[in-house]
Amino acid sequence: MIVAIAGAPGSGKSTLSHMLADHLSEPTNDAKRAIVVPMDGFHFDDIVLREQGTIERKGAPYTFDTGGLRACLERLRENREPEIAVPVFDRDIEIARAGARLIPQTCKIVLVEGNYLLLDEPPWHDLQQIYDVTFMIRVPFDTLEARLVKRWIDKGLSRPAATNRARDNDLVNARRVIEASGHADIVVG
Repeated sequence: MIVAIAGAPGSGKSTLSHMLADHLSEPTNDAKRAIVVPMDGFHFDDIVLREQGTIERKGAPYTFDTGGLRACLERLRENREPEIAVPVFDRDIEIARAGARLIPQTCKIVLVEGNYLLLDEPPWHDLQQIYDVTFMIRVPFDTLEARLVKRWIDKGLSRPAATNRARDNDLVNARRVIEASGHADIVVG
């Protein structure tokens, strides 16, 4: 089962996804029943973004390998391999690490989480046919702003720099998610 958990940056997608994975995998044996696959693992590398002139908008819909995400989700849906390696975004170094997580064939539920999973525009809308269940997390915009500014302060930026970073990029992306995402089976918030 492929479950999409979408929402704006700072909405709590990762937190909810990991809580659900833990709850759904409460130990009955050593196998995990649910595992999180973050969309952020499909970020284009900074080298690619610099070549494209899009580094300042890292995190916008066009800065992801949507085809790679689709291919990965299709492989996971088919579930024909003993395990499938997926990339994971490392926030400490701001880079996607290829093959950072292995999803075993015994996993029954894949919780894919990300901003644009329900975006109703190409090429993102083509992913929606892969999902069995979709969630959208809705959070007030001022709460998103506070969380995103704090995220950048925690990374070492001054409050003014963190506020600018959040407003110039993250909150632009948040508006796009809020305004251009399609239907979700379940809305949280």
